[in-house]
Amino acid sequence: MKKLGILLVEDDPDDIELMQEALVDNRIPYQMETISQGDRVLSYLESCKNFPDIVILDLNLPKLHGREVLTKIKTSSQLRNIPVVILTTSSSPVEKEFCIKAGASSFITKPSTVDGFNATVAEIVNIALLELKS
Repeated sequence: MKKLGILLVEDDPDDIELMQEALVDNRIPYQMETISQGDRVLSYLESCKNFPDIVILDLNLPKLHGREVLTKIKTSSQLRNIPVVILTTSSSPVEKEFCIKAGASSFITKPSTVDGFNATVAEIVNIALLELKS
């Protein structure tokens, strides 16, 4: 299995570490880049030789909110086909509706347990693999 290319847009070091541990626990071969500020995502993606297979995007980011990052990705003809999963502390139905309408593949509220995080990562990987096949 080829390595899953992940762009994790997250400013919390604990959540970054949880994501890495969950990928290892789920035995997912991966290559992950991490960006901690919303305003750096577009320039990173536009300069990529190979786009990530999936973008995992937090909403509460410094410099540029995740909603704006999502909108910019999904309105770019070059980037719009990259699947974006929202992984956030928010459980707001309004936030979820906005993100899904803007083109997010999924909206997931961050779990509070390690087991929950492992299950969430398995779900995100399944989304990425389904997108790769289509």
